[in-house]
Amino acid sequence: MEFVTDLHLHSKYSRAVSKEMNLYNMALWGTKKGLDVLSTSDWTHPLWRREIAQELVEDSAGIFKIKNNKEFKTRFILSVEISSIYTQKGIVHRIHNLVFSPKLETCEKIAAELIKRGCNLSSDGRPIVGLSSIQLMELIYSIDKDVLLVPCHAWTPWFALYGSNSGFDSIDDCFGEYADKIYGVETGLSSDPYMNWQIKELENRSLISNSDAHSLPKMGREATVFVPKDPQVKDLKINYQDITDAIKQKPDGRLKIGYTIEFYPEEGKYHYTGHRNCNFVQDPRRTKQDGDICPVCHRPLTVGVMHRVEELAKGVFPQEVSKLNPNGVKWIVDPSHKHPPFVKLVPLNEIIAESLHSTVFSQKVKDLFDQLCQKFGSELNVLLKTPIADLEKEAGPRVAEGVDKVRRGNIVILPGFDGQYGIVKIWDDKKTTEKQEETKSQLGIDF
Repeated sequence: MEFVTDLHLHSKYSRAVSKEMNLYNMALWGTKKGLDVLSTSDWTHPLWRREIAQELVEDSAGIFKIKNNKEFKTRFILSVEISSIYTQKGIVHRIHNLVFSPKLETCEKIAAELIKRGCNLSSDGRPIVGLSSIQLMELIYSIDKDVLLVPCHAWTPWFALYGSNSGFDSIDDCFGEYADKIYGVETGLSSDPYMNWQIKELENRSLISNSDAHSLPKMGREATVFVPKDPQVKDLKINYQDITDAIKQKPDGRLKIGYTIEFYPEEGKYHYTGHRNCNFVQDPRRTKQDGDICPVCHRPLTVGVMHRVEELAKGVFPQEVSKLNPNGVKWIVDPSHKHPPFVKLVPLNEIIAESLHSTVFSQKVKDLFDQLCQKFGSELNVLLKTPIADLEKEAGPRVAEGVDKVRRGNIVILPGFDGQYGIVKIWDDKKTTEKQEETKSQLGIDF
């Protein structure tokens, strides 16, 4: 029994977000993708909060569903991303935090207190506030002890707990007296759990993964999967406390994190150090050797997540340990058994698009995506569980081969940098090979 969750999304009221990100569509696509629980997102925005109240009904304590709809299995939990921009000890910090609320009443009270402190909640679903992370913790916990705060995309250079340009070197530095209430962090698209396993202060904290999606197809590209602690349990209706207890790793909780589903971190926008406008990128070894000044424009480079992780880890990374399951899926495991395993995937529509030499926006890709999700239950079933032979019968040998290559990690990746997504290719075609050789020559590395 599994509960697949994507606990960080954005609504149509956030900037640079698709207008199709409404609750009905989110539930529709969540069901198609195999997501059991989604974030409502953006509950600080007054208009969106009103839509949440009008369109959702509580299904269990702190878990909501679309009113008068039996078609969608996907449920919702109340969470919002809040951007804090503030000065601490003369340094400007930009920290994004994910705040979970157990009920709408708590959301209303937190929003009211933020407004009292001069925060404009109507301009963006992801509000920008002048409160420090410590002040934000003090505010939310004074209202409801059952709230939970998790630092978002913890390594992003410009807006994160460990960000190279605006963050801190530790949870203690950022959250002060409330550090012991930081029970986990969100890894973000540019890092994976293996990278986070190297950080001492995260040794006993949970690592969660979410999509931070701005459009429907991007939902579930990263996800956190909860499972009952008792493997004999076959039927369980979960609530808000079950999810937050699992993140807190409470001994008496009913759930635990079973595994996470990850974006390839190299595909993230900030994996390596570089300058997008100068078309310059380098790996951590090169950054240590040559420094962080761009040789093209002679200004500081945007230091990538991989370099920042190595900097704070202060040690040599052990060899990554992996194993293949009977479905040919490559799982990365923690030899110390302190953290659950994870799997790295490529979204199904991207696999189909490359297989058909098309784009993710083409009608034939959309039609085959829907066909496979309907036939085999969900996108995640196709990616992780459906026998390759069955996929070949339904979608043809090339799509089946593409899914099999992704499962085994047999793909080509050019790392992203300075806000530019990396390139993931399933088949090493001529164009990709030429670009890879050019980049390898520049970096002096092997991918």
